Amino acid sequence: MAFRSRIAGSLPLLSISVLIALVSVSLIHPAPTGAVEPKEFVLANGLKVLIAEVPKAPVATIQIWYKVGSRNEVMGRAGLSHMLEHMMFKGTPRHAKGVFSRTIRKNGGNDNAFTSQDFTGYFENLAADRVELALEMEADRLRGLLLDDKEFQLEREVVKEERRLRTEDDPQSFLVESLFAQAFMVHPYHWPIIGWFSDLNAMTREDLKRHYDTYYVPNNATLVVVGDVKADALLPTIKRLFEPIPARPVPPPQIPAEPEQRGERRIIVKREAQLPFVMVGYRVPNYTDADSYPLTILESILSSGKSSRLYRSLVYEQKKALAVGAEYSLLQADPELFYFFAVVKPGEKVEDVEQALYGEIEKIKAEPPTAAELQRVKNQIEASHIFGQDSNFRLAMLWAQAESIGAGWRHADRFLERIRNVTAEDVQRVARRYFAEDARTVGILLPVPPKDSTAMMSEAR
Repeated sequence: MAFRSRIAGSLPLLSISVLIALVSVSLIHPAPTGAVEPKEFVLANGLKVLIAEVPKAPVATIQIWYKVGSRNEVMGRAGLSHMLEHMMFKGTPRHAKGVFSRTIRKNGGNDNAFTSQDFTGYFENLAADRVELALEMEADRLRGLLLDDKEFQLEREVVKEERRLRTEDDPQSFLVESLFAQAFMVHPYHWPIIGWFSDLNAMTREDLKRHYDTYYVPNNATLVVVGDVKADALLPTIKRLFEPIPARPVPPPQIPAEPEQRGERRIIVKREAQLPFVMVGYRVPNYTDADSYPLTILESILSSGKSSRLYRSLVYEQKKALAVGAEYSLLQADPELFYFFAVVKPGEKVEDVEQALYGEIEKIKAEPPTAAELQRVKNQIEASHIFGQDSNFRLAMLWAQAESIGAGWRHADRFLERIRNVTAEDVQRVARRYFAEDARTVGILLPVPPKDSTAMMSEAR
C-alpha cells in the first residue's frame, strides 16, 4: 500500500482519500487498550512477544513487525525494505514460492504485509485453532528466506509497475512524494518507501541479502498475537519455533538530524490531472515531545469530519475546494510533517485556495479553540479509542507500531490521559510555534493537457 509513501506494500490499492482516512483512524489516533492488555515476554534470542487473550470470537491475528523501514536505507538504494517485503513471499527451502499465502487461504484466513518509513510488518488473520500454522511459517521465513536472483529480477519489475501505478500515474501521490523530498533534505524521510526508479534499477540481489541478514533477526522484531488464545499455552509453541533462531547484532541507525529550515520552500509539479492540488507541510515533533499531543488535537480541530474548521470554511462557506484536510502522526520514529492539502474547485484560483488554508491557520494562532470545540475533538478521539477495542487486528497494529518506533506498547495507555490534559492554550501555542511561514514547504499541482502515449512510455522508462 502506498501512502505518500508512508506505508507501501502488498495491501490493496486505495485512493489517497481512503488512505488518509485509514491512517487517521488507525495510526494517528492510537486505539485504546482499555481493559485488554497483552502479556509481554522476551525470548532468549531477544524476540519480544506480546500475547493478548481476547476470547470474544474464535479468531486471532498474528503479526510480526521488523524495526526496519526506508529510514534504515542509504542514498542510492531507496526501496530496499519494500522490495524485501515482496521477496518474503518467494519461498524458503521448506515452503516453496506462493505456498505461504495459499496455505493461509486454504485454512480460511488472509495475510499480507506493509512497509513504512520506520518498520515492515506481516500479518495473518485466522481461526484461533490455526495460530500455530501461521507462527510456524513466519518462523520459517525469518530463518531461511530464499533470495533467488531470477525471482528478484521478476519482482523488481512488479515493484516498478507498482510505482508507475501508484505514484507516476497518480499526480496527487507524486506531489506528496515531491513535497517530502523538499521538506527533508538530509533525513531518510527524504526518499520514498517504494524507492526511485534509478535506485530500483541499481538494486542487486546481494543488497537484499545484506538487508535481510542485518535486520531480519529476532532481536529486531516484535511478535504480537491477539485473539482467542491462552498466553501460557501458546508461549511454549512460540519458544519452540522462534527461540532456536540466533540473535545477531543490529547496527544502530545512522540518521542525520534535519537542519533547521530557514525560509519557505516551494515546488510546482505539472502533470496530467483533473484538478489542481495544494499541499503545505511543516516539520513537527513526534511522540517523544509533549507538543505532539496538542498537535494531535489541532489536527482534529482543523480536519476531522465535515464539522472541522477547514472543511466548513473552504468547502461549505467559501466554496473554493472540493476536498480539504490535514494529517499528522505522532507515532513516528523521528519528527515528521504536519501537512495540509486541498483539491481546488473548478473555476477557483490555486493561490486563493492556498491563502484560504493560511487564513484558517492564522485564525487558530490568533485565538484558541473554544471550550466546546476542544471537548468535541477530545470526545472524537476517545470514541476512536473505544471503537479500536473491538478489533484484534487494530490492537495488534497499535502495540506493534508503538514497539517498532521505540515508544513501547504501554504508550497507548498514556495517550488518552495526555490528550485529556491538553488545553486550548496548548493548541494555540503549538500552532504559533510550528506553523511559521519560513518553516513551511509548499507543493502545487498544476494540471496539464494529456501527452501522447509515446511520450508517456518514454517518461515511465
